[in-house]
Amino acid sequence: MHAVILAGGQGVRLRPYTTSLPKPLMPIGDRYSILEIVLTQLSDQGFTDVTLAIGHLGHLIRSFIGDGSRWGLQVRYLDEDRPMGTMGPVLRLIDELPSEVLVMNGDILTDMNYAQLLTDHRAGGHPLTIATYQREVKIDFGVLEIDSDQVVAFREKPTHHYRVSMGVYGVSTAALRGYDAGRHFGFDDLVLDLLKQQTPPGSFPFEGFWLDIGRPDDYDQANHEFGTLAPTLLPKSGRHVAGECPPVSVSYPITSWNPAPLTAPMNAAPLTEASLSAAEPEPTAL
Repeated sequence: MHAVILAGGQGVRLRPYTTSLPKPLMPIGDRYSILEIVLTQLSDQGFTDVTLAIGHLGHLIRSFIGDGSRWGLQVRYLDEDRPMGTMGPVLRLIDELPSEVLVMNGDILTDMNYAQLLTDHRAGGHPLTIATYQREVKIDFGVLEIDSDQVVAFREKPTHHYRVSMGVYGVSTAALRGYDAGRHFGFDDLVLDLLKQQTPPGSFPFEGFWLDIGRPDDYDQANHEFGTLAPTLLPKSGRHVAGECPPVSVSYPITSWNPAPLTAPMNAAPLTEASLSAAEPEPTAL
């Protein structure tokens, strides 16, 4: 099974930390990076190939992850010289991918069975299958319904429930043929096109644990709860807990450095601010 991980974003919502560290390498619980957790999960679930679409500070991701052999994976890279949207990188890779592929954001913390999503996608016959999650949205104001110039209904600080996209998809590459490779092509573009063509996406409802680490509140929650979440997120990975995959250790504040390429052996020591600074040109203060 093959997964494409979108890891090229600038992590704007997590600044200033992502000024010097790409979001997929942000530490969770002071032991692992987000991307380490995702790669461990994919390996444990039977995936063999991963393509990382990298952009912002991508040289750090490439240096730390390497060829993926620590996880029993074959990792390749796609460099984005400009933002391409969720499905844009997949368009560039389409001739190198199997007929069904997992596509996911690189900032997701979940105990989802990605392999089951891909299996259900194949069985369902949909061009696209979207992992969905129930979210509550609380309104902090009293909500009025107005008819002409009269108030006809009132709800005090209501809570709305929505099924939202988790940023994990099963994709049939045949559904993407015909689009120009190299164009910016978002998830929304694909969904709207499929609905217009009357070939709607399928839904993979998920009720387990899920956080979008790109949101500061979710990132704080993940760090606060990781001690209790680790057995759920990494149930098969005692070998990694024992230290076979070195953890990320980061202290703040972090200074910025020029993005010169890094080189590191596969058995390198844990990624730390000190080791990164030593491998880079002289840093400049933010």
